[in-house]
Amino acid sequence: MDRDRLLSPAIAPHPPRILILYGSLRPRSFSRLSAEEAGRILARFGADVRFFKPSGLPLVDDGVDATHPKVRELRDLVAWCEGMVWSSPERHGAMTGLMKTQVDWIPLTEGAVRPTQGKTLAVMQVSGGSQSFNAVNQMRILGRWMRMLTIPNQSSVARAYQEFDEAGRMKPSAYYDRIVDVMEELVKFTLLTRDRAEYLVDRYSERKQGSAQLTARGNQSAI
Repeated sequence: MDRDRLLSPAIAPHPPRILILYGSLRPRSFSRLSAEEAGRILARFGADVRFFKPSGLPLVDDGVDATHPKVRELRDLVAWCEGMVWSSPERHGAMTGLMKTQVDWIPLTEGAVRPTQGKTLAVMQVSGGSQSFNAVNQMRILGRWMRMLTIPNQSSVARAYQEFDEAGRMKPSAYYDRIVDVMEELVKFTLLTRDRAEYLVDRYSERKQGSAQLTARGNQSAI
């Protein structure tokens, strides 16, 4: 145990870097509008915020590889960020295929490095009907699989079509307040963990295994 690396790391001075993904391409996409609202809130908290626009992202295993421009853009943004927000509609009781496709294009390893390992994650969903938590629960499982530090709080907006004005801005409500809560918590967790992330997720079994074997094991996901 290295107490200095855990308790007294060198503190980076730059703003927390947050990447936002959303799971719908509809012209009036409430998951995108929620994501944009979250982005504004994050910016007010001092974060450096970037969005990935998923239009044009190919399906995984559809005859394209990581050299595709949209895939490279997504992976570069994932490498850049220190935390992420995933915002998806609930469709048929689950996150959308577009949301899952974006996550599926994020590799488990690039060399011996896990691009998402130790990064923070906040999950959000919108629903057309009554409030549900199916999509956020699924995204939590994905976040854990990607070895991300998923924050405790989350957002689920029911009957989302009622919660936005004609300009696409979210109306004042308890749902809006919850998004503020979630984004504030994300910034706090990101600042607390980003300088410790590499050490927090460092595993004895992987140090023992070695980087060559780790890369080979991670690459099995392409089979």
